[in-house]
Amino acid sequence: YGTTADSNGVYQASPTSPYAKDLARIDADAKKYIDRAARTSRAHHQKPAVMFDIDDTVLLSLDYEKRNNYGYTSATWNDYVNQASRPAVFGSPELIRYAQSKGVAVFYNSGLTEAQRGAAVTNLKRVGADVNLDAAHMFLKDSANPPAYLKDCATPGAWTCTTVQYKAGTREHIEKDLGDEIVADFGDQYSDLDGGYSGRTYKLPNPTYFVG
Repeated sequence: YGTTADSNGVYQASPTSPYAKDLARIDADAKKYIDRAARTSRAHHQKPAVMFDIDDTVLLSLDYEKRNNYGYTSATWNDYVNQASRPAVFGSPELIRYAQSKGVAVFYNSGLTEAQRGAAVTNLKRVGADVNLDAAHMFLKDSANPPAYLKDCATPGAWTCTTVQYKAGTREHIEKDLGDEIVADFGDQYSDLDGGYSGRTYKLPNPTYFVG
């Protein structure tokens, strides 16, 4: 990461770090692919779409990791998310806007909870990812009232979905029920990408933690 604290004491990744260079290569490839896939999808009378995870795919959590010695508790994480002050993952807001400019629908599929929706929207707007931030395009975990399409692993008040079940089930819903074709899926964890209905998958680097 080439981590340094900025003038506000927030730990940032260096724009010249190996991390930043890896992201730049991924973004360059993704833009070319989105162009081709969007044309092909429309030629087959389909609606092209892309899917983005949020945490460490669009919003960088490096500052939280550093301050908590790369540990995690739900309470400290919730407080951090609700500050809505995370910086962007290099290139992701630009990639989101690029997809929109090509007529590709943008969806989000995150492990953030429904209670964190307001903070997530505020933060995404702050970093320039102000694209399709409505409930029809941003899917968050709602364990109290899970959607019917997750009925195999979630009922009201009883959420047993793994990350793969939740995210793949959401992508299946977008394709089968909403009629969009997901041509590319972006995430920092393999569990963001596994399970199908994802088009081409783009694994963003994350050397700090693993979510199975």
